[in-house]
Amino acid sequence: MTAMGLFQVLALVGFPGLSLLAARHLKPVAWVGPVVVCYAFGIILGNLPGLGLQERLSLSVSEAAVPLAIPLLLFTTNVPRWLRLARPTLLSFGLACLSAMVSAAVVGFALSDRSDEWWKMSGMLVGVYTGGTANMNAIGLALHVREETLILLNTADIVVGAVYLLILVTVAQRIALLFLPRFPNATGWDEGEAQEAEGTGGFTWSQARGMALAFLLAALIVGGSVGGTLLVFGRMEAPVVLLLITSLSLAASFKPAVRELPGSYAMGDYALLVFCVAVGTLADASRMRDTGLFVFVFCAGVVVLAVGLHFALAALFRIDADTALITSTATIFGPPFIGPVARALRNRELMVSGLTTGIMGYAVGTYLGLAVAWLLRP
Repeated sequence: MTAMGLFQVLALVGFPGLSLLAARHLKPVAWVGPVVVCYAFGIILGNLPGLGLQERLSLSVSEAAVPLAIPLLLFTTNVPRWLRLARPTLLSFGLACLSAMVSAAVVGFALSDRSDEWWKMSGMLVGVYTGGTANMNAIGLALHVREETLILLNTADIVVGAVYLLILVTVAQRIALLFLPRFPNATGWDEGEAQEAEGTGGFTWSQARGMALAFLLAALIVGGSVGGTLLVFGRMEAPVVLLLITSLSLAASFKPAVRELPGSYAMGDYALLVFCVAVGTLADASRMRDTGLFVFVFCAGVVVLAVGLHFALAALFRIDADTALITSTATIFGPPFIGPVARALRNRELMVSGLTTGIMGYAVGTYLGLAVAWLLRP
């Protein structure tokens, strides 16, 4: 590997750690979030004149990060506990997923004459707006979407998501209370329990051991999924591999020893941040100027319609404002943004509900996205 290649790998793998450290000590970084910071760093790095990054290397890192992130994130899913959550939370989560699926299909059909990959884009946006970035890019890999579309859709998701996040942490609750009931008897979570839910404890030997075991198990699941697919089909079938990874990871999560491995979620989150930097370096500014407007319109249309439909259904089913907002956050952004939005809502009681539905979104996002894509396929 050349010196430039070594620098590139160190930047892709090392910068997420710096972003997490900065988020702990710098309020602007904490507010924006490490995900956006990592994407921004990658985009800047990829567009610096004369740097000469290797596109193939960034692509390889991004493709490796997604399959590893999925099991590491899903190991922490407590499926029985999630199924016992209050009816409004479960109902609101289901309505948010349904809204994303309907919206992606409607916008896809409306703009189908603009791109031959419209049905793939619809499936990817269902993945990200029911689960997260890992689901969107897993679906993109499974459907063999063009690299340009993958990059532009990730970029559009950042821009559109930033606008919605700003609304969520400022005026969303006041607007929602105009037509949704108020959350009943918000008492808040105990500070220690909230910190435990957010994973803000210090690093210990137990956590290091847990991270090593979680990584080993994730690698075995990924390797087993790839090997099993090659054995049955004789070739690599990305949809089968990714569905196997998701299913095996959820099955493993039923075992308490796996579900309680310390550091598993943190490693999965770190893998996602590595992906964010890597895919950001692939964002060619000139290419986005030439072809990006359609993708931005597509992404914005899905978000606006999905959020609007979700809150209309929430009003129909009399779901309270805070529950609707926290489940919207869980599906649109995922668990990392639950904390800031819960604080903005002044309702810590929904912290665990939001984290759990966000993690569960990772579990269902790939299934729902692939289902919508295959149903829409011309």
